[in-house]
Amino acid sequence: MAEHIRNCAGGVVFAGEEVFLLKNDKGEWIMPKGVIRDRNSARDVALYRVEAEAGIRAEIVAPVGRTSYDFYSQSRRKSVSNRIQWYVMRAGDRRYRIAFEQGFLDGDYYPYEVAVRLLTHEQDREILRKAREIIDAQQQ
Repeated sequence: MAEHIRNCAGGVVFAGEEVFLLKNDKGEWIMPKGVIRDRNSARDVALYRVEAEAGIRAEIVAPVGRTSYDFYSQSRRKSVSNRIQWYVMRAGDRRYRIAFEQGFLDGDYYPYEVAVRLLTHEQDREILRKAREIIDAQQQ
């Protein structure tokens, strides 16, 4: 069991049929997310992280679910559990700016089928599948 729980929020960002992914400093393909601090709402943090990490101004369509993962923090010398609330988002356009200064190595909008294959973690792939269902349902 993790000693330290961090509540986080993130965005599954669509522009048209494509979804935005980032490659982090470990070479993992992920979606933008961050820790919730200072009594901010999960929604606000998700929107903020999408803009801070990817330069994307998006709007929230709907909550899509939660993921969690545990890891050992070398700096804290203890187990950490990240619990992430995800939101489906729509970008107004396809512009983005990767925050290389935060350690990201790459990122772009990818067709859904490519994004599902690129994502490193199965939990993220499952969130993306659910997000796609919400987006598809809206377009009917």
